[in-house]
Amino acid sequence: MQALPTQYVSFTFFKLDPAFRRLDKEEQLQGKNEFIQAIEEYQKTDMMILYYSLVGIRADVDIMLWRISEKLEDFQTMMTKLLHTKLGQYLQVTQSYLSITKRSIYVDKLDPEHQNIRAYIVPGEKKYLFVYPFIKSRDWYHLSFPTRQGMMDEHIKEGVKYPSVKLNTTYSFGIDDQEFVVAFEADDPKEFLNLVQDLRETEASKYTVKDTPMYTCLRMNSCKELLDTI
Repeated sequence: MQALPTQYVSFTFFKLDPAFRRLDKEEQLQGKNEFIQAIEEYQKTDMMILYYSLVGIRADVDIMLWRISEKLEDFQTMMTKLLHTKLGQYLQVTQSYLSITKRSIYVDKLDPEHQNIRAYIVPGEKKYLFVYPFIKSRDWYHLSFPTRQGMMDEHIKEGVKYPSVKLNTTYSFGIDDQEFVVAFEADDPKEFLNLVQDLRETEASKYTVKDTPMYTCLRMNSCKELLDTI
């Protein structure tokens, strides 16, 4: 089987300055069109870009871009262009997570093939995306591998109860503050809530240091649809 390429993954959250909404409609439209045009330049490349609105869901964030590329540098050049548009001048980046795809060291005994699939992200199948940074305690890494695998067996078993929830876990060791970025896709927020509640009772949960902030993101079909929410 041919090895899948490594993907760089970026979750970037923005807050809109309310002053933008006080501009006249023509200026707002110009700013949004400039932003869309900058996005379209990268839609023609191999980068995957997905659009999510958090308007009315969180107070500190309005929109989020989920970007996946085989080139880390693309995130920087793209963001430079976006922030220099008229709309970009009114956007503040409130949070940004960087990660990389990698095959898990733990064996999914219930579905071994699924382990390989998760090493390469094909996103955007669900209505909602739930994103958060994740850090385990150092004590976790000092446990023997068989002990950790046993805890992960329990963890995976709980996840299998919710087949409609798709997990995308990416790795941030050394390249960002967190160790992992966890992104779940689902069509029903209640399913995700129940999954997280069940996972709290697993043995591995004792070794969690951080899994907040948690962002509930509503998927938009296009950049225009996204900007119409702000």
